[in-house]
Amino acid sequence: GGADYTLRIAPGVLELGPERFVSTTLYNGDFPGPLLRFRQGQRTVVDVFNDTDHDEQVHWHGQYLPDSVDGADEEHTPPVPARGHRRIVFTPTPAGLRFYHSHVRAGVDLGRGLYTGLAGPVYIEPKHDPGAYDREVFLTLKEFQPYLTRMDDDRPFMLPEGTELDLVTVAAHSDPNAGKVPPGYELAYGSLAINGKMLGHGEPIRVKRGERVMLHVVNASATENRSLALPGHTFKVLALDGNPVPHPAVVPVLWLGAAERVSAVVDMNHPGAWVLGDTADADREGGMGIVVEYAGANGKPQWQAPPAFKWDYRLFADPERRPPQPDETIDMVITARQSAADGFDVYAINGVPYDWKIMPVTHKLKLGRRYRLRFRNASGDIHPLHLHRHGFEITRTHGYATAGVIKDVVLVPPFQTTEVDFTADLPGLSLFHCHMQQHMDYGFMALFETV
Repeated sequence: GGADYTLRIAPGVLELGPERFVSTTLYNGDFPGPLLRFRQGQRTVVDVFNDTDHDEQVHWHGQYLPDSVDGADEEHTPPVPARGHRRIVFTPTPAGLRFYHSHVRAGVDLGRGLYTGLAGPVYIEPKHDPGAYDREVFLTLKEFQPYLTRMDDDRPFMLPEGTELDLVTVAAHSDPNAGKVPPGYELAYGSLAINGKMLGHGEPIRVKRGERVMLHVVNASATENRSLALPGHTFKVLALDGNPVPHPAVVPVLWLGAAERVSAVVDMNHPGAWVLGDTADADREGGMGIVVEYAGANGKPQWQAPPAFKWDYRLFADPERRPPQPDETIDMVITARQSAADGFDVYAINGVPYDWKIMPVTHKLKLGRRYRLRFRNASGDIHPLHLHRHGFEITRTHGYATAGVIKDVVLVPPFQTTEVDFTADLPGLSLFHCHMQQHMDYGFMALFETV
């Protein structure tokens, strides 16, 4: 039989705006790759053609799939061969907003992996649709034209509560070169875009007063955390990483770490032409935005800064729930060594950077057991941590216990402890890593084997 979808990986040119054309690797010649709609539990067939000179992996991010199709070399997924083809067959699950993206090591090559345009949204239709909205709009956030810098401009957007002085001490003792060598390379970008268009250059989102619009937002960045606001409007967050939240809260700003997704309803009740854009002026002016235009509105789209707001997963949690005690807790102390390889910082879990050449199993898990991962971040970076093939429940963040929020990426603030619980319910290999490309390439990975 035929395929439900066909993806072709090939170099291409993307028109981000007038006189701004970028050359990168794309799915089906465009960014984002096509929206793939699947039905939950209904077997699907995807044909992937690779017109490049490198093997590729298509990772089905946020789905609970066998390691043979998940899309990672470390899990021994067969790659899509260079100048070749692979047919991928799986049963999509769970329902909600997922995405697909390249999953290969880039190292110093800024033309590989997540630095390219190889990303696209997935929506898995639930068996029973929860739709209390008029229509859906999918927004995929992405930066283009990556280059290296030694400047770090992380924005502190999570609560500084919960800073642990012992982690500051661990950090101070973990890097003998700190202060003696230049800081490691960070990524910067020449162009920023939503759905492959810089602010003002794509089609606006056209709305009518009284419409309820479900925004499905994917942060497909290789490295960046993002924030979005829409002047005069709020966002009712219904799902994080595609999973319905216990408490749908209304917020003035959406924050998304790299590879996080948010599904939020906006009541269109403030007519005009507005900029839905990043709250950081330089990033919005660099293209990270899209116009929302009401019927009959004219004039230049307006931006207004939102009220001060700190993003916190506990806003969406279940205050009544007491999660079950885990069968085992796995401690992970995260440290960094400045400029330790190729000019990049090298990351270690419990003192050991992952060896991508050998790809060893680092943790053996027992099928059906509930595990707690305790991330103790003894580094100055905020890390979006991702576990393949599983969802996890956030059980501690910002120094407080919490429960009920299920995700597959969690932001771990500097010098804090974050805990997540999951059940090892899929046999085989499951990769765990920071979702920032340069961190996963330089040591920030672990490999679980469930038997």
